[in-house]
Amino acid sequence: MTDPALESAKADARMMMRAERSALEPGDASLKLIENFPLELARLSPVAGYWPVGGEIDGRPLLAALAKAGRTVALPRMENRTGPARFLAWRGTEPLTADAFGVPSPPATGADLSPRLFLVPLLAFDRRGGRLGQGGGHYDRIISLYRAHGAIAAGLAYAEQEMDAVPTGPHDAHLDWIITPKEAIRCRVEGLRGRG
Repeated sequence: MTDPALESAKADARMMMRAERSALEPGDASLKLIENFPLELARLSPVAGYWPVGGEIDGRPLLAALAKAGRTVALPRMENRTGPARFLAWRGTEPLTADAFGVPSPPATGADLSPRLFLVPLLAFDRRGGRLGQGGGHYDRIISLYRAHGAIAAGLAYAEQEMDAVPTGPHDAHLDWIITPKEAIRCRVEGLRGRG
């Protein structure tokens, strides 16, 4: 059962943060993500990234740097609009095809991976790891599923996407880290115990 007040707060926050994000000039933000990326996260592999759409910060240079450092990189592919995402190996040179949402993705014939680190797009974040996405719940389900197997979720965002408190409910997955062009924010220390 959905909470109408929570859904209304999320809708208002999405509208405000879409406007905020559309006004941003990317500049060298993508390269600054690399500078701020924590070494303890850079050691994890496979790494799942995303293809930026709708003004999302571009994490592809970070993925390229991780691949150059020997990490295996994956991108998601949605076979249909309601099913789970598959994470398929991507070396950065293969041609991509549109998935069920029209997002460039590795071909469905690619190798499936089980990522240990997820680089996640978002509309807004708070320092407790609250994340506001597009509203489909896809990344909430992905994070919850893979976190049960020890995966880490790091949101990539512009610093201007920070809110004091993101409206969240019981089914919203929180982030372990947020990486911005200005800093790396560790949200949930317990998510990294035993990692190296």
